[in-house]
Amino acid sequence: MALEMRVLQADEWDALYDHLELAFGGVPDSSETRELFRSLTEVERSLAVWDGQTCVGSASAFSFRLSVPGGAPVPAAGVTMVGVAPTHRRGGILSSLMRRQLDDVRAGGEPLAVLTASEPAIYGRFGYGIAAHELSLDIDTDRAGLSVPPGTDALRLRIVDPAKALGDCERVYAELVARRPGMPARQPGWERLPLLDPESDREGASRLMCVVAERPDGEVAGYARYRVKPDWDAAGAPRGTVMVRNLDALDPAAAAALWRYLFGIDLTSTLRVGRRPVDDPVLHLLGDARRARPSTADALHVRLVDLPAALRARGYGAALDVVLEVEDAFCPWNAGRWRLVSAGPGGAVSCVRTEDPADLALSARELGAAYLGGVALTSLAGAGLVRELRPGALAAASRAFAGDVAPWLPHGF
Repeated sequence: MALEMRVLQADEWDALYDHLELAFGGVPDSSETRELFRSLTEVERSLAVWDGQTCVGSASAFSFRLSVPGGAPVPAAGVTMVGVAPTHRRGGILSSLMRRQLDDVRAGGEPLAVLTASEPAIYGRFGYGIAAHELSLDIDTDRAGLSVPPGTDALRLRIVDPAKALGDCERVYAELVARRPGMPARQPGWERLPLLDPESDREGASRLMCVVAERPDGEVAGYARYRVKPDWDAAGAPRGTVMVRNLDALDPAAAAALWRYLFGIDLTSTLRVGRRPVDDPVLHLLGDARRARPSTADALHVRLVDLPAALRARGYGAALDVVLEVEDAFCPWNAGRWRLVSAGPGGAVSCVRTEDPADLALSARELGAAYLGGVALTSLAGAGLVRELRPGALAAASRAFAGDVAPWLPHGF
């Protein structure tokens, strides 16, 4: 029987989600997780491939607005729910889904598509570049040491119900979006994601808890959500773990107050936190950062769907006039020579086709990697992925593309 690709119907959602659970190992999600993503799914942006009555492939997208260097949040397709049934792999289904999806994203006027990858090697061939990484820490709180900046003691900490504190926490998050590239501006419904707390996902830890840091005037300047997992060693000494889900703060004092609180929770000796920006300031508060056992992994993959619109939408840290020779076999409308001109920070930006000689040659994947300012064009050139055709062009473009802070994706999708 021939396979059929079509836009998902609302009454087919359960079949698609069942297919995804099978494609990702067969372990069912909790009912709470399932219902949340049912409510968030944009059915009209969901593609399914059918073999008769069986869903064997899928790809969906969320309508995001993504923070970028020096500019307003940019419309972006948050690619999600991508999977192919084990029985139908290596038959071209994924390529067909990516082809249709990127065509739809372009038709919808979104300059960017972004995703997180279960297998990072898959998406480079479709023009996605790894633009943001994430930091994980497993801190020995007995030995790492923690110092705090002036003003930390002025913050008042309160333990609050996570749901009741949601409004204050969301205001903090919204203010941070403009400060760091890679963060999705929260769309309606997404505020429920960080509160998701099914018992089946707790791994023996407590329910989700929340602490807020308040300034003297009562304004919430930061918050942390966490669980505690009790444990004791063979001699009966406590060695519990604090498992941090979120920590967001508007200033150094609030952040330090929250870290100090988490370090000091009774009966614990380990602080475990993932999905942090790779330049997280907490690394500079530690007396011995080795005791944090830091590790990094890829986080956000970026694809320029409308190249000139995407390059015009972000700001640049220095004046720039460069001609890019772009290779893009999967989205050929992006291929060719583009003149990118920026007046510098806060200045006008233009990006137009040109016949002028190229200064740099690269693929759409490398542009995606450099787009959020966290991956240097000079680094990509060192790997042979960007070629300098005019002396001096590489250094100038790399400085202009670079961001002041590392891009960060605070939650998955």
